[in-house]
Amino acid sequence: MFRMNLPEREIISLMNFHQNHIHPVVRQRAHVLLLRTQRLRNAQISSITGLSETTIIDYAHQYLQEGETWLTTLNFRKPTGKLKPFDAQIKAHFEKYPVSTIAQACKAVQELVGVTVKNTQMRQYLKENLGMAWRKVGSVPAKVDVEVQQQFHDEKLQPRLEEAKAGKRAVYFVDAAHFVMGAFLGFLWCFSRVFVRTPSGRQRFNVLGALNAVTKKLEMVTNNSYITSTQVCELLKILASSTTLPITVVLDNARYQRCRLVVDLAKTLGIELLFLPPYSPNLNLIERLWKLTKKECLYSKYHEDFSAFSNAIHAFLLSMEKTHKVQLDSLLTLKFQMFSAEQIKKAA
Repeated sequence: MFRMNLPEREIISLMNFHQNHIHPVVRQRAHVLLLRTQRLRNAQISSITGLSETTIIDYAHQYLQEGETWLTTLNFRKPTGKLKPFDAQIKAHFEKYPVSTIAQACKAVQELVGVTVKNTQMRQYLKENLGMAWRKVGSVPAKVDVEVQQQFHDEKLQPRLEEAKAGKRAVYFVDAAHFVMGAFLGFLWCFSRVFVRTPSGRQRFNVLGALNAVTKKLEMVTNNSYITSTQVCELLKILASSTTLPITVVLDNARYQRCRLVVDLAKTLGIELLFLPPYSPNLNLIERLWKLTKKECLYSKYHEDFSAFSNAIHAFLLSMEKTHKVQLDSLLTLKFQMFSAEQIKKAA
């Protein structure tokens, strides 16, 4: 073993690298070199650092030849995967034919390019090389027209929302929710599976709501029977009395909302009825509120009777502006999920 007789300034510099450098490999190299200056045998240094004697000797030669330039140079060779040459071909295939399991991905790749890989390697490849992720499939109504939706969003909905944000118009999103008393099963962090009692009967609590797009204030009419044009007219009168601004009501095409009684009353009150394209719940802001209501009031909860059931929903809707303001501000943004034809996959 050759000796390393280094000047004191280099030893001090190595000590600084060993103690302070951000990268562990540089600290490790400096540590080995410092041990070499103490005239320890390679076997002893190997025992201390866990490195092979060959690596220790190589460190010493490299430092003597190149100095600190070598010490801080990190040229790690990243092995090229055997699927790398086929990235574009595999990506194009999975864009057209997504799979639900890693095993299916392995089979598809083997048939496509003739290369066999294990499940663990395939999972890593899909994530790191192709940028894929395991995502839950969403659903859209079968008859949705994405082009009509986009046109409605751009030409009708957004201009009115811009006026609302400028304080020149009040825009309300209207919809009815029918909460049927029963077991709403959700997910819980728990140590063993939890069972929720299921109440008997089919009683339902109906809420016809109008959500202000800007203030997030909710106006509502409730009952335990049915939502009809009578309740829609009642809600329109409430809206007309709540503001002096021009009013736009965004609503779906339910018959009790498009009937002559409602249309004539809206015209009398000076309220614009803006009907959504068919099959467009993604463009109705209040739909998000109904989901939050179920999450906060119903999922994984048991209500002893219908009175407790309906009171829980009603109390939440009345107090949510104060108790859930942060959630509402995050959930009820005026950004709407739009679809492209490429996203909607037809079932085989």
